[in-house]
Amino acid sequence: MAAVEMVELWRGGLLESTHRGHAVICDDTGAIVESWGDPGRVIFPRSSCKMLQALPLLESGAADAHGLSDAHIALSCASHQGAALHVNMAGRWLADLGLGEPDLRCGSHEPYDRDERDRLILAHEAPCQLHNNCSGKHSGFLTTVKHLKAGPEYVELDHPLQKAIKAATEEVTDEASAGFGIDGCSAPNFAMSVTGLARGMAAFAKARDAGSVRERAMHRLTRSMAAHPELVAGEGRACTELMRAMQGRVAIKTGAEAVFVAIIPEKKLGVALKIEDGNARASEAALVAILTRLGVLDAAHPMAQKRLPAPQINCRGTRTGELRLAAGFM
Repeated sequence: MAAVEMVELWRGGLLESTHRGHAVICDDTGAIVESWGDPGRVIFPRSSCKMLQALPLLESGAADAHGLSDAHIALSCASHQGAALHVNMAGRWLADLGLGEPDLRCGSHEPYDRDERDRLILAHEAPCQLHNNCSGKHSGFLTTVKHLKAGPEYVELDHPLQKAIKAATEEVTDEASAGFGIDGCSAPNFAMSVTGLARGMAAFAKARDAGSVRERAMHRLTRSMAAHPELVAGEGRACTELMRAMQGRVAIKTGAEAVFVAIIPEKKLGVALKIEDGNARASEAALVAILTRLGVLDAAHPMAQKRLPAPQINCRGTRTGELRLAAGFM
C-alpha cells in the first residue's frame, strides 16, 4: 500500500508542496480502529519511542531505588531544548547518582534553546553532553545501569540495558523488531511497523496504576509526561504546547524524520504516524488533525491553529500561504 497525501502547502492560490504519510489508530485490544496509507510500513520510531526505552528504568526498580520523581520520569522521555531547566535537572540527576557528564554517551551539540545558546556564547563556553536533547533519556539509562551494576558502555547493542529495551519493545508492540539503526544520540533504535508503534501506544493508554509491574510503569510514564510537558520538549515546541492545550489528558511525543505518537488514556487509544519526506511541520499538522478528529484537542485552540491551518508568514510579517489538510485525509 502507498502513502496517502496528508498535508499540503498552498501559496498564491496554487499547490506548492504535498506531504504523504502513514498513520494508524489502535484500540486497547491492539486492533486497528482506523488507518491511512500502509499500516505495515516499517519505520524507525526515533525519539517517539522514548517511553518504551524508559520501561526498564521503572520495571527494574531503579526509579524507585533512586527516588526519582515524576519530573525525572518525564525528562527520561524528553527530546528537550537544552534550556537551563533541562540542563540543570539532568546535571543534578547525575550528581545524585554519583556520576557526571562524562558518563553520558549521547554526545554534545549546541542547545536549541536560544537563551542557553546565547549564555554559552557570551561566557565563551562550549556545549556539553547535558545540552544534548537526549540527556534526560541517557540519565535514565545510567540510573538503570547503576541499579543493574552493568558496564558503562550502555549504548552497545549487546549491553544488558539495550537487551532489556529490545525485549520490552517487542513485547509491548507485539511484533519482532525488523532491525535496528543507530539514533542521533548513539543508542540503538529498533525498527517496527506503524501499526506496532500504535499498538504499543494503545498499551500505554489502557495501563492502570493497579495493574502489573509493566502496567504501573506505563501508567506512570504517560502521566508524568502529561503532567510535565515543559520537560518533554520546551517552550514553543509542539509536544509541550499541545499537551498543555489538552490539559494533561493526552501524552504525545515526536521523533526525528516526522514521526509522532499519541497516548489517549480516556479513550484507550494509541496513535502513530510517519510523514514519508521527514517534514516535521507536516507531522505536527497531521497529528493535530487526528487529535481533533478524536475529540481530545479543540481545533480552535491557538496551539492547534498554529499548526493547522498553519499560516506561512515571511520576514516582513506578510502572509504568504497556508498549510492545509490534503483532500480526502480526515
